Amino acid sequence: MAAAERSLRADARRNREAVLDAAAELFAQDGENVQMDQIAARAGLGVGTLYRHFADKQALRAAIIGRRFETVTRLAREAEEEDDAWTAFETLLVGYLESVEPDTAFRFSILSAEEPTWADIESEKDAFRTIMTRICRRAVEAGHLRADFDADDFILITRGAMANMSGHGGWRRHLTLQLEGIRVV
Repeated sequence: MAAAERSLRADARRNREAVLDAAAELFAQDGENVQMDQIAARAGLGVGTLYRHFADKQALRAAIIGRRFETVTRLAREAEEEDDAWTAFETLLVGYLESVEPDTAFRFSILSAEEPTWADIESEKDAFRTIMTRICRRAVEAGHLRADFDADDFILITRGAMANMSGHGGWRRHLTLQLEGIRVV
């Protein structure tokens, strides 16, 4: 949880979560066409309350991404506990993708042509990336991944899989093909 969020009063925190939940639902349904007043109405709040928490849709999308990064950072910490470097890498990669599969709003925000406002969620993003980088480096050093594989490649693989999440499980085949191309056997 970001420091700014921790310092909010209980009612303000509830309002913020209601906005994030409503925005996640509406972004998942209607994509970028969602209007701020629709989000406020879905959350059962006034537009002014929404704007007290989020200046614009960019900030709202960043908060959705930040909330998901908190979840995948916990996953990364658990994966890093694995003794085997490949198991740690695969646990993180598959766990990350499985956690984002039902989160259409997160996938929309990550894959959108409009760049998220990373400054609003820098600490959440950095925490995940730091652990993910260590896991990737460990798998490379153990000889399980191509020598030129790095954290940016992890991101490319996850984005490719997310782009193929259509409800038919096609992303799993996409991921298998990717893993076969990067794994050293």
